Amino acid sequence: MSSTNSNYPEIREAVAKLCSNFPGEYWRALDDTSTYPTEFVQALTDAGFLSVLIPEEYGGAGLPIEAGCVILEEIQRSGCNGGACHAQMYTMGTLLRHGTEEQKKKYLPGIAEGSLRLQAFGVTEPTSGTDTTRIRTMAVRDGDDYIINGQKVFISRTEHSDLMVLLVRTTPRDECKKPSDGMSVFLVDMRECLGKGLTINPIKTMINHSTTELFFDDMRVPAANMLGAEGKGFKCILDGMNAERILIASECIGDARFFIERASAYACEREVFGRPIGQNQGIQFPIARAYIETEAAALMVYNAANLFDEGTPCGSEANMSKMIASEAAWHAADTCLQTHGGFGYTQEYDIERKFRETRLYQTAPISTNLILSHVGIHELGMPKSF
Repeated sequence: MSSTNSNYPEIREAVAKLCSNFPGEYWRALDDTSTYPTEFVQALTDAGFLSVLIPEEYGGAGLPIEAGCVILEEIQRSGCNGGACHAQMYTMGTLLRHGTEEQKKKYLPGIAEGSLRLQAFGVTEPTSGTDTTRIRTMAVRDGDDYIINGQKVFISRTEHSDLMVLLVRTTPRDECKKPSDGMSVFLVDMRECLGKGLTINPIKTMINHSTTELFFDDMRVPAANMLGAEGKGFKCILDGMNAERILIASECIGDARFFIERASAYACEREVFGRPIGQNQGIQFPIARAYIETEAAALMVYNAANLFDEGTPCGSEANMSKMIASEAAWHAADTCLQTHGGFGYTQEYDIERKFRETRLYQTAPISTNLILSHVGIHELGMPKSF
């Protein structure tokens, strides 16, 4: 057993037991109809797994992000999909770290008990992509409210969330000293805004990820719902972004282990030319390499988690762990599919579903090229290319 498997063994066991109630048949049925896994998310909520990072004073378990990593890793390793609810763990961090005491008392206990869902993170826009400083969605003060106009795209789970952390501009970019200035964050109660300035349109994608585009037409949000100071919103979401990278990286580790375990088992039992295919080095060595890559990536992920929990700046570590873990998962997925041959393409083995799901993390929540650019500039001192 790898060293990274030894952390929080009781949580790992409990998550695996819960996930055993949601086998491949459950996920395949949802996939066929593009349906949200309501029962699965409710089971995780009832077990308290989605509130582990919320402090005890607000009804959570008050555990470090490492515990969140363990939960999401085991969900993926079991063949389930934590993407349906993983945002609850990292979006609440913006509220926890930058919200007022009144805001935290108003929302965090409900999030912890499951009566409120904070699953949506509204950042990306059609014209800006990963260039966050060029977002155009604008909020203008009007008395006790802000009026918001604009558009967001690839915002997941908005149809299954009550609240959304929304990044907007309160000052145009060309009027700011720095591009990252002039942005603000709001905690939007979508129950109050839907049909009153907020329109949600689903987007069909290659995976069942409940992705949508959002349109804001004179949507009113109370000024009291602003998180942090006006114009300083970009700093407010950085912690959430680092947590997002780390937690999703742990999901990739879980995906990789799912593929490696499936590939190893199949290679031992599948016989061709009178012997197990795993006896052939052409099958055995790629699986072994995928295992080695995964174990190395896992060490990076949990190192980043520890730095985050210590409050140490960890932007590079969070990004690097996400990149290396997503690549390990993708290599493991490709190896697993190749090991299964034609059977890997059939739905009943769940390989093709997980293959499609794990490919997402080569692109989101940040592309590999942006990570390489970040490291080149901030770690290696090379000139910025954009």
